[in-house]
Amino acid sequence: MKIICIGRNYAEHAKELNNEIPTEPVIFLKPQTALLAEGRPVYYPEFTDDLQYECEVVVKICKNGKYTQEKFAPKYYNEISLGIDFTARDLQNKLKQKGLPWEIAKGFDNSAAVGRFLPITADMDIGNLDFELRLNGLQVQHSNTKNMIFNVNRIIEYASRFFSFNIGDLIFTGTPAGVGAVNAYDKLEGYLEGEKLLDVDIR
Repeated sequence: MKIICIGRNYAEHAKELNNEIPTEPVIFLKPQTALLAEGRPVYYPEFTDDLQYECEVVVKICKNGKYTQEKFAPKYYNEISLGIDFTARDLQNKLKQKGLPWEIAKGFDNSAAVGRFLPITADMDIGNLDFELRLNGLQVQHSNTKNMIFNVNRIIEYASRFFSFNIGDLIFTGTPAGVGAVNAYDKLEGYLEGEKLLDVDIR
């Protein structure tokens, strides 16, 4: 099982971090040990002073495959949820300034929180879903999947050129603008189309 993550997939988020708008999906991976099971808290890592949230729509792969064409991509996922790509932003910035890989700032243990999955039904338009993240009850991120630069099917086509998909793999599809820091005792809640799917406490 692997976690495929897409960076800079919402234009406003790319701008807020002073990054260029990509012409192809930007991909990085998180290991299986990054997965935070539903309902478990996140313990603030000792190696960062700037732990940040990035709320994302997550789809679960249901079929093994490689070199998947975009038109066939919907056959490869059947569940959807929300997740948080936790990022040690200070560590990431330091590594980026040196031109070094920044996996340790993104792929550390429990850095990929995932909420309750919903089945993707025939009447669900995953290209037009509202989602939001609340921090201590206040909305901090809000967007719609129609604002993605690369939609889910395009992501699957592109990623499958480089990585074979396995049943159970997760795709974090990118975060919108509004990322920010968390502190101990904060509470994060994620809503998809008004339904609460994600609940994470920071300890």
